[in-house]
Amino acid sequence: MSIGSNLAEARRAAGLTVGQLSARTRVREALIHGIERDDFSQCGGDFYARGHVRNIAKVVGLDPEAMVHEYDELHGGVPLPVRAASVFQADTPIKIRESRSPNWTTAMAVALAIVVVFGVVKMMGGSGDDTPAAVVRQASAPAVPPSAASVDALGLQRVPAGKRGEPVLFQVKAVRPAWLDVREAGGRRLFSGMMEEGKTSVWKAKKGVKVTFGDGGAFRVRVNGKNLGTPGPSGQVLSRSYGTSAREPR
Repeated sequence: MSIGSNLAEARRAAGLTVGQLSARTRVREALIHGIERDDFSQCGGDFYARGHVRNIAKVVGLDPEAMVHEYDELHGGVPLPVRAASVFQADTPIKIRESRSPNWTTAMAVALAIVVVFGVVKMMGGSGDDTPAAVVRQASAPAVPPSAASVDALGLQRVPAGKRGEPVLFQVKAVRPAWLDVREAGGRRLFSGMMEEGKTSVWKAKKGVKVTFGDGGAFRVRVNGKNLGTPGPSGQVLSRSYGTSAREPR
């Protein structure tokens, strides 16, 4: 018998409906129906399919490891482990642009030159409508470049949160089925599980959120109304932090 047939027969022998099995395993009914037909295409990959097979087998009374081993034998062996460095380290370093102070020496030199020119014109019979003080006021100091985005201790980008005291509004949309874990900066879990294709969810957190994406290219992210696009490359497990700006109290 196939994996799906064994799981289906064990479920019926345990007196469970698909709905009851879904409630106990937190696996969607549509996925359970597919797995019992040996259709694993909706699981989102071998990593998630192995987890579903293990959970279902445990609830219906089968040996979870034996069922997972049988799945591996039929689908090309055990998948390669994911290194922790690829999960908790940003793929590309974030360049921080240093703020430069205004060049007051240049501004004063320009102002002094204007005063000298005005004095020469005055002596040569110029109209003299403008006073030296007025001319000096017209010399503008160089603009201060905007400060760079703040970065947290792990090197992950923090998005400015707007007005002081407002919570971080984190919105994510799944363009294909993928796993997602969302936690507050304090560690409280807001969500963990599979997101269906086309689904959009929004969470609020006072001090920011820490998010682990099962597939970096499967999501579109907005923070406080700002479109941040895709968090990373397709097929990679990524960890990102989205929090308040450096001006906000921590």
